[in-house]
Amino acid sequence: MAEWEDFLSRLENILLRPPLLEDGMAAHRLIESSPPLDTNSSYCNLLQCSHFSSTSVIAEAGKEPLGFISGYLIPERKDTLFIWQVAVSQRARGAGLASRMLQDILGRPICRTVSFLETTITKNNHASWALFKGAAQRLSGDFHSSEWMDSQVHFDGQHDSEHLVRIGPFTQVTNLQ
Repeated sequence: MAEWEDFLSRLENILLRPPLLEDGMAAHRLIESSPPLDTNSSYCNLLQCSHFSSTSVIAEAGKEPLGFISGYLIPERKDTLFIWQVAVSQRARGAGLASRMLQDILGRPICRTVSFLETTITKNNHASWALFKGAAQRLSGDFHSSEWMDSQVHFDGQHDSEHLVRIGPFTQVTNLQ
């Protein structure tokens, strides 16, 4: 019980920050331990933590990584933040950490012109559906979903279809928790 209470007190003191190149392997291990997320190469996660650090976030308590979101501004649409992946450690799920991390990214100066949020979600990823439906409600933005990447056409049947979720427009980032 004391260990759990200690862990909960650390959740209150979670540090949210842009990831560094040195966080790449920790992000990779966190994603690996978070099914149903796709595991990209460690090289991909290293790039996310360096090239896309201004639109990504790592959450840690002490030195323990508890969450990671990778995202980027769509080059042709600087008003749109695309969230690539959201990973939360099993130990930290259910505490609103994913919403806090998303709010952290949206509140950064680089996102001041962002009025749309996009992501893709497979049909059975209930946690992601809940996260982004809740974000749409808190942002007072419209929520649209459509099948985008078809299992057979785009993935040769090796991956579930991905639905494109688009939230917006929204004008002000408020508390997403």
